[in-house]
Amino acid sequence: MQTPLNVTRLFEPGKIGRLSIKNRIVMAPMGIGALAEPDGRLSQRAIDYYVARARGGVGLIITGLTCVDAEIEKKTEDGLGMLARADSPIHINRFAELADAVHDYGTKLCVQLTAGMGRVAYGDILRKGHAVAPSASPCFWNPRVTARELTTEEVEKLVQAFAQAAVFLGVAGVDAIELHGHEGYLLDQFQSALWNERADKYGRDLEGRLRFPLEVIEAIKSRLGNDLPLIYRYGIVHHVEGGRGIDESLEMARRFEEAGVDALHVDAGCYEAWYWAHPPVYQPPGCLTDMAERARKAVNIPVIAVGKLGYPDIAEKVLQEGKADFVCLGRALLADPEWPLKVKEGRSDDIKPCIGDHTGCLSRVFQGKYLSCAVNPATGMERELTVGPAQEPRSVLIIGGGPAGMQAALVAAQRGHQVSLWEKNDHLGGNLIPASVPEFKKDLRDLIKYLSTQVKKLGVDLTLGREASLELVQEAKPDVVIVATGATPIMLQIPGVKKDGVFPAVDLLLGKRESGEKVLVLGGGLIGCETAAYLAQAGKKVTVVEILERIFRGENRANQQQMLKMLVDGNVNVLTSSRVLEIKDGRAIIDHDGRQEGLEADTIVVAIGLEARSGLHNELNGKVPEVYAIGDCVKPRRVLDAIWEGFRIARFL
Repeated sequence: MQTPLNVTRLFEPGKIGRLSIKNRIVMAPMGIGALAEPDGRLSQRAIDYYVARARGGVGLIITGLTCVDAEIEKKTEDGLGMLARADSPIHINRFAELADAVHDYGTKLCVQLTAGMGRVAYGDILRKGHAVAPSASPCFWNPRVTARELTTEEVEKLVQAFAQAAVFLGVAGVDAIELHGHEGYLLDQFQSALWNERADKYGRDLEGRLRFPLEVIEAIKSRLGNDLPLIYRYGIVHHVEGGRGIDESLEMARRFEEAGVDALHVDAGCYEAWYWAHPPVYQPPGCLTDMAERARKAVNIPVIAVGKLGYPDIAEKVLQEGKADFVCLGRALLADPEWPLKVKEGRSDDIKPCIGDHTGCLSRVFQGKYLSCAVNPATGMERELTVGPAQEPRSVLIIGGGPAGMQAALVAAQRGHQVSLWEKNDHLGGNLIPASVPEFKKDLRDLIKYLSTQVKKLGVDLTLGREASLELVQEAKPDVVIVATGATPIMLQIPGVKKDGVFPAVDLLLGKRESGEKVLVLGGGLIGCETAAYLAQAGKKVTVVEILERIFRGENRANQQQMLKMLVDGNVNVLTSSRVLEIKDGRAIIDHDGRQEGLEADTIVVAIGLEARSGLHNELNGKVPEVYAIGDCVKPRRVLDAIWEGFRIARFL
């Protein structure tokens, strides 16, 4: 029995304007991607997605970006750049359905309204030249395309569009409106001197730059009075040269309060500093609460804090210390919709943790896919991917206790199968263990703990220290075998690689080998860069050698931005377009841009990737009645692939 946490403040009722909220837990607005229909309506899957979080106990749900106009910044149907809309009754009907559904659970609904994307537009909006901005400026995703300057009349039209959308939503039964003035989107572009060089009434000084949002607030208030509370979301610091600073932001907070805003939702960052707006695994918990605290001291209206607050003790502490009035959770509620209920019931070990790699959420949305989650495959498919009892319980043997194997084990056990899990080591976790060693990857430790705890709670017959073979499997006679044997590090096949002082990154991270003071890391992918940052933080002098033109390729932009900053902060030397030819006498002979040179090192760490450990599956195939392979033993990939394959295979057994 877990000891209940002291979370009294989290579950106290709160108020925003006239709106009473059952607790202090807010669901953050997040883009839902293809959960919006091509015409901008919420899909039934979007409604199911939000209802799952209401059922899980959240007090207030704030939906993702919802457009108030589809003509000025022309909306398209290519699946990219498409947002939900609130500019006509046909779109509002779905919000009415959503409001009724979440109200059944005592949850209140807030819809976030946006003026549009502006210079950060993507998809067909960008490709077809429909991007707009306060001033003509290069587009973020393709600087060769210039976003055109909005006319004064178009801005005035947007002001009235906000008011009309708010009226529609009020009639639909929505409980509050949030204005999206954050992250360098269109409304934020008007607020910032970095992007606003207008000469009309919507530019010049701070008063002019704030005229657009203040007119929006006034227009909504003139139509609805105080019946529908207004929340304003903005970043206190852009974290980019020339961006907004703290003093101007606090002055903005005071002006928003004077204009009638009922609460402030305080964030930070922009597309150029995405790792603040979307904190990756490398950011510490509660990374933005100091911003909320500054704002709360400047105003007398409630303040909502964000920034990796999916840790119950930290979320409670933010409230206890008066840094904010509400805490806002985004990806933590993607990972586990029942976070509030589990915290309230003292079941913190049962909370599925967010791992901050953005592969299931942010990256998927920008690929034109629906919003989901690396550790929760059912996110965005709540109705379709339910886990129900098996029609016929079977004996299931799972070989390998990494993330794929553990996920398969817990889903199979939930369905009523008789599950055995064999792991050749004396612990569970697989390659998550070395990956979680750096302090900046500690969220992966929470995932290991969660999966291993659930496997044991669900009664899986766990055997550690058993390496599977064809004979042992045949002797056990399971109905189904799932092979999840993972992957092993690839070593370079070059002269000198087998000498002392040359070993894979996994051995270093597991403590099997130690590094000297001067380290070469061969490979600039995820493993290589994270290992280099880990060594640099330990005071080592590190050089990364990468054969491609760029390091950390294929990672989400937010994660990439912060990792590159960590390498710069750690004085890591990076050599791209470089190939290692030979290791000789403590030196790596490399070909760098067509020139050979020798790099001295005490230690050479190899991080060029992993290779699938597929031998057992190949041996079992055709010799046992039913066998599947999942995770890295199929092909080394990401945590998402391991978790999703384990989930889906076990769900169909």
